[in-house]
Amino acid sequence: MILNDGSHRTEPATTAGEREMLDGWLDYHRSTLAWKCEGLSDEQLRSTPLLPSELSLLGLVRHMAEVERYWFREIMLGEELPELFCTADDPDGDFHITGEDTWTEAEQAWRTEAERARQAVAGRSLDLTSSAESHRRGEVFSLRWVYTHMIEEYARHNGHADLLREHLDGATGE
Repeated sequence: MILNDGSHRTEPATTAGEREMLDGWLDYHRSTLAWKCEGLSDEQLRSTPLLPSELSLLGLVRHMAEVERYWFREIMLGEELPELFCTADDPDGDFHITGEDTWTEAEQAWRTEAERARQAVAGRSLDLTSSAESHRRGEVFSLRWVYTHMIEEYARHNGHADLLREHLDGATGE
C-alpha cells in the first residue's frame, strides 16, 4: 500500500534477521498510524468521538512524537530534551488539544522525531544499554527492549486509531 506521502506500508519479510525485523515492524506501525490519519479534515483529526475518552488522532500522533523522542533519544542516548507537548502542569498535554494546535505541527513533529529516532540508533547494537540515570526509576534498558516496547506502543495505539477512524467516517481496515 502506498500512502499519500509516498511511503509504503509493508510487513517485513518473514525470514528477516532480528534487526531488519524490528526496524520493519516499527516502520510498518508508523505507517499504519499515518494511514489511519490520511484524508481527514483538521476537525476530524482533533475530534474525540469515544467519550468519555479524550483520545483523538491528533493526540495520538502528538503522543507518539513524544514517545519516539523519549525512548530513542532521551533513554537510549541520554539526551536531555524538553517535552514537545507535555508540561509539568499538564503531563498528558500531548492528548489535550487546543484551538491553536494543528495537524501540520503535530505531523511534522512526529515525522521529525521518528526520523531522528532512526538516525539515533542506526548501526547501534541491539545489546546497547541505556544509562540508569536516563530513566526516572533508574532502570536500564537494552535497545532490543526499546524496539519491542515501541512496536507494542504503536500496535496498542493503532488499535485506538482504528476505533477512532471507524467512528469518524466508517473506514475500517487492518
